[in-house]
Amino acid sequence: MRVDLFDFDLPDENIALRPANPRDSARMLLVRPDGAPALEDRIVSELPAFLRPGDALVFNDTKVIPAQLEGVRHREGGEEVPVSATLHLRKADNVWHAFARPGKRIRPGDVLRFVSADRAISLSATVEEKREGGEVALTFDARGAALDEALMRVGHVPLPPYIASKRAEDGRDRDDYQTIYARENGAVAAPTAGLHFTPRLLTALEEAGIEKHFVTLHVGAGTFLPVKADDTDDHVMHFERGIVTPETAEALNAVKARGGRIISVGTTSLRLLESAAAEDGTINAWEGETGIFITPGYRFRAVDMLMTNFHLPKSTLFMLVSAFCGLETMRAAYAHAIETGYRFYSYGDSSLLFRKDV
Repeated sequence: MRVDLFDFDLPDENIALRPANPRDSARMLLVRPDGAPALEDRIVSELPAFLRPGDALVFNDTKVIPAQLEGVRHREGGEEVPVSATLHLRKADNVWHAFARPGKRIRPGDVLRFVSADRAISLSATVEEKREGGEVALTFDARGAALDEALMRVGHVPLPPYIASKRAEDGRDRDDYQTIYARENGAVAAPTAGLHFTPRLLTALEEAGIEKHFVTLHVGAGTFLPVKADDTDDHVMHFERGIVTPETAEALNAVKARGGRIISVGTTSLRLLESAAAEDGTINAWEGETGIFITPGYRFRAVDMLMTNFHLPKSTLFMLVSAFCGLETMRAAYAHAIETGYRFYSYGDSSLLFRKDV
């Protein structure tokens, strides 16, 4: 499909720079492609009212790490120059793939050095390989838990570019840009649909008979990359690592067997569940890297409803929600959201999408 079909105009004032407080007070647009009303303005805290006992919410429990690194490039016989690296995919306990800038000034064999603000912690990485699109393979001088601890001291929260271009990261972001149930270190970006959940809302869902289950997909920086191709067939997705445990797969299959619905909290959970699902909709235990790219025409196997934030024009995520509800439905929904002041992107408002029956 032509990528320009997924374009729309978004005023700057619709881009959220801070989350709603409390989190579940954010607005939530209901989108029903096959029902009435097709669009309905609600609040996230009302979510239990639109679900049924026996339904199951599926959350992504990945935890955002401080994956934005600022430092210098050291080369034998050369001067040190400032560099930045955004980690996005862990390949081993001391190896990460990252997007590095300025890419033209980095080559294999270079050593990148990063130091904490208090200069108490230093971290070095050797550039092992240059890859396409400004990506490099980095081997660090620490590994495993020691590397994780160093990143916590040296790194910064990798705010999305549409926020970072308007303000600097601060202390609030370490809490704001993390779900309350995050537990598995490894994400470069937050699964932002989950940022709306509070202990109060989780309790209300449990009291309403709604199950909750967890999968893990470590969101990579590739989620922020624009689609540069003119046709969706020519776009290459970056891979992200995830896992659906046997216990979770069994529980979700039981939900479907008794007539319950699976509601994915976020596009990350959806992409992982669809990667793990068989043709007949059975969800299998699964572990690995997924580069699934969902566009209109895709037949959904596992997920019945989707809770998600509002996405960028011409992004792979707007393509995904257009596949879920229909392109014209989502164009109308986004036009309504912009006109009525919904807040977009990572810290913005939410939507609850009912899958279009085809």
